Formats: sequence, structure tokens, C-alpha cells
Amino acid sequence: GSSSCLQYGHSSPAAAQGVCRSSEMMESLSCRTVKVIVLGDSGVGKTCLTHRFCTGTFPGKTEATIGVDFRERVVEVEGEKLKLQLWDTAGQERFRKSMVQHYYRDVHAIVFVYDVTNTTSFRSLPVWMEECRQHSLGQDVPRVLVGNKVDLATSVASSTTLEQARRLADVHGMPFYVCSAKGDDKKQVDTIFMTLAQRLKRQGGLRRKGPSVSGSFKLPSKAKVEKEKQEKWACTC
Repeated sequence: GSSSCLQYGHSSPAAAQGVCRSSEMMESLSCRTVKVIVLGDSGVGKTCLTHRFCTGTFPGKTEATIGVDFRERVVEVEGEKLKLQLWDTAGQERFRKSMVQHYYRDVHAIVFVYDVTNTTSFRSLPVWMEECRQHSLGQDVPRVLVGNKVDLATSVASSTTLEQARRLADVHGMPFYVCSAKGDDKKQVDTIFMTLAQRLKRQGGLRRKGPSVSGSFKLPSKAKVEKEKQEKWACTC
């Protein structure tokens, strides 16, 4: 199917930008929203993977995700436009605890990612799968397994892990892909997310939601919340 990425800040004149954004918003409003969460250890390339799918490019510089980043792309599957909303969370536990509940709410599909050059990230996959189960995301929620950074793998080092990954995917009934978010062939990355979109289209039951820009958010710290409460209830007399 065809697709269009929701992008802002075009190089065209301001008037044309307004028309373009209006068109994108109308398109976004008419779409069913698909919330896809991307899970895996810190450094496996989750941000690069979602960035490549939504923009077609590999980010020049990335830093560890703190909080939650999300990106969107509208795709067409069997004549219907779907808005894929990709949620990329921090892989490090200390950045995740405060927002886990929000992250796992209203999820339609899951992408598990590991680094084919890092066996520790592969061994962590059962932990991520268990976390999904604890948040009531069972086997009925479509999911795929992705081995990223295949461009950096040596044939000897990666072959054993790839075979283990195939077995893991088979056990959990999910497709398995290897790719490089940085590689020349963008189709590898597109295939992963379009596979999910096609399955969700057939499955149905998706919700509609208004447009929202790609971006990120962080939950306020407990200290900040307490301070705001004190200021709110402080006597001004």
C-alpha cells in the first residue's frame, strides 16, 4: 500500500505549508489510530528503527531515550488509511518506572527489538515479554521480533543467536525479521511495520483518534508535583 509520513516544517512557502498541514490533519482525522509499542534494551536501535520508518532517513545523532518518544506515519492498507503511532520507551529501568502504566495502555501491537551483535539484549527478550503479560497484553496482541544492526554482525557471531531468535519467534507465534535501521534498503524496515498494519487491518477493532504531532513527553518528578500542590493550596491572604 501507499504511505505518507506526517512531517512538519516543510521548505515550501508559509501559505503552502498551511495547506499541506491542513491536508495532513484531515487525513489524520479520517484514519484509525494504531498504537504500536517498541520494546527492547537500551541501545538496540529502537529510536533509529522508528525514525527510519517514519521519515525514511537514519538519524544523524541519537541519545538515550528518557521518558517516551512517539512518531507517526499514515499508511494505506487494502484501501484504508491507518495511522501508525509508534511508542518508543526508554530501555533503562530507571527511566521507565514512572510511566509503565501509561505506556502499556490501549496497545494494538508490539515490536520486540534486540541487537544481533549483543547477546545480552537477546537474553532480555523474555523479560520484556513477561512485562507485556503482566500488563494484560496476551498472545492475541499482534507482535513481531526484530534483530537489528545486522549490518554490523559477523556471520559466525550472529548465526547462533539468529537460530535461537527464530525458535523464540516460533514458540510465541510471531514473525521474525532481521534488518538494519541504518542500511540502504529501507524496505526491510517498512516490511516490519506494514506486516503489523496488515494484520491489524484484518483483525479490526481499532479506535479513531485525532491528530497529534510526533514528539516526546516526560512525566513530572514527584518532587515537582508536590511543590505544585503546595503552591496551589498556599494561602494568598
